[in-house]
Amino acid sequence: MSRSHRPGLGAVAFFMVAFTLGVYFTFAAVQGDYGLFRRVEIAAERDALSRDLAKLDAEITEMENLTRRLSDNYLDLDLLDQQARSVLGMIRSDEIVIR
Repeated sequence: MSRSHRPGLGAVAFFMVAFTLGVYFTFAAVQGDYGLFRRVEIAAERDALSRDLAKLDAEITEMENLTRRLSDNYLDLDLLDQQARSVLGMIRSDEIVIR
């Protein structure tokens, strides 16, 4: 007579616990606070902030140039004229305004 061998309850419990822990750690590695998805989100946010920083650096450089051109040491009369017209809304008599 042949007798089938069934695994004991301890072996089944061991494999269930091992499987559950494997699933938990796999989930944590993918979607946890330090998982792959969070890492991709952080990289995308870093890239967006780097682009914003580059834009702000360009704006700062432009504003520094305009400030230097209107300083006491170096006065750009064309820029001063442009700024005065923009602020005061005035034009010369020989100019034509197109809106």
